[in-house]
Amino acid sequence: MRLLPRPIFRHLALLALPTAIALSGTSQADGESASAVFAGGCFWCMEEAYDKVEGVRATTSGYSGGHTEDPTYDQVTAGGTGHAEVVKVDYDPDQVDYETLLHVFWRNIDPFAVDRQFCDQGASYRSAIFPMDAEQRALAEASRDAVAERFDQPIATEVNDFEAFYPAEAYHQDYYRENPVRYRFYKSACGRVERLEEVWGDEAGASAAS
Repeated sequence: MRLLPRPIFRHLALLALPTAIALSGTSQADGESASAVFAGGCFWCMEEAYDKVEGVRATTSGYSGGHTEDPTYDQVTAGGTGHAEVVKVDYDPDQVDYETLLHVFWRNIDPFAVDRQFCDQGASYRSAIFPMDAEQRALAEASRDAVAERFDQPIATEVNDFEAFYPAEAYHQDYYRENPVRYRFYKSACGRVERLEEVWGDEAGASAAS
């Protein structure tokens, strides 16, 4: 598939949007909760993947891994902030564990792509895991090693210490739900489903551990 010089489909999908959509994915239920942060290219698509996981309480699109405080979408995609598009996953550890979230992460990305995912190019679309403590880091590194062993080729996905998470603009939150036609157009045109199936076969797009 020919890679596009800019995330053209993303921009087309954003045309004629209202200036704001209510932030509907950040509230948490009472009780114990944990968080995880993953970069898998388009954060719209990663929200959709994790919202299907039983035990996930909320997903929030945002930015992490850079050096600019409270960056905007335009700044991040321009490449000057060092951030990646990420999804913050708030989950109930009594219902789903971090290892399952890692299993879902890998099967929703192309682990071989360097500084891109599918049709979106640039470091802001790199794949990465941002462990928030020593236990998450150990599990993230073990999962990366397992993927590398499975495919016997270099894995581009990074494991980087979590430092900060900045929520994306309101119109990005729950985009796949709020703008289903534009979202489906973007996802189809970007070839995400086909590439995931090429890499992962029947496991592509998994929302639970096998």
